[in-house]
Amino acid sequence: MTTPHPELRWHAIGRRKTGVARVYLTPGSGKWDVNGRTLGDFFPRRSLVQHIQQPFTATGTLGAFDVRARVTGGGQTGQAGSIRLAVARALVLADETHRKKLRDQGLLTRDPRAVERKKPGQPGARKRFQFSKR
Repeated sequence: MTTPHPELRWHAIGRRKTGVARVYLTPGSGKWDVNGRTLGDFFPRRSLVQHIQQPFTATGTLGAFDVRARVTGGGQTGQAGSIRLAVARALVLADETHRKKLRDQGLLTRDPRAVERKKPGQPGARKRFQFSKR
């Protein structure tokens, strides 16, 4: 097995909620490997697969790269969002001309939303115990 030339491999990290994804792009036929499984196998929801592939459809490079992703933490949505951001960042490293297309669709922006912490003396982050006057 031959290893690809170092310049023909791009690495990027993406984060969303508590999910962290490390993505490696190599020129290829569009093969996906997410934690040792295929994309459809790892994410059974079709909407998440489309969400992840957005950077490729935006740049017209769907099927042009092989993707190897290692993802940890969070749930399915957070992991899918982190992979999407990492793929978009790696595409910019591969070809700087993709930056404008990805930026215009908001694919290079890290989504800052995360779960708010629970406060002491309350049942949740915002919820309060029922008030009783007497």
